[in-house]
Amino acid sequence: MQAFYNKYKRTLLYGISLAALLFLLRWLEFRFLVLSHAMDIYIGAIAAIFTALGIWLTLKLVKPKTNTIVVEKEVYLPQTTPAQINQAEIDNLALSKREMEVLQLMAKGLSNKEIADGLFVSLNTVKTHSSNIFEKLDVKRRTQAVEKSKRLGIIV
Repeated sequence: MQAFYNKYKRTLLYGISLAALLFLLRWLEFRFLVLSHAMDIYIGAIAAIFTALGIWLTLKLVKPKTNTIVVEKEVYLPQTTPAQINQAEIDNLALSKREMEVLQLMAKGLSNKEIADGLFVSLNTVKTHSSNIFEKLDVKRRTQAVEKSKRLGIIV
């Protein structure tokens, strides 16, 4: 290390002095810039502060206040037992035995895959039965089908 320092002593000293001189010139240039444009810098800072304040106030004043209202609705579902299943309604809707099984498993909250595994049929068969049930009950979703079938008394 000592040999390196001795060999490049003049070059290092020259480089450090040039860096110090460059720093001094940049500092003087900055000082001149600040002094000659002090009023512009001051006005720009005030404008930036008021812009930020305006944005903050706008977000606070314009932001809609949302109130969440919880509405509890009592739904009438007739209490049915296996003996009270409305067989006439099942016949009227022309639901097959397998469609009834699929509907009952839907009511238990099982997925199509779980229903297929439980009934030992393919997933496509369960999907076909589900679409037939939806068509016969005139609904679009599983939850609507379960709710309507409970209301009609065809499942427990």
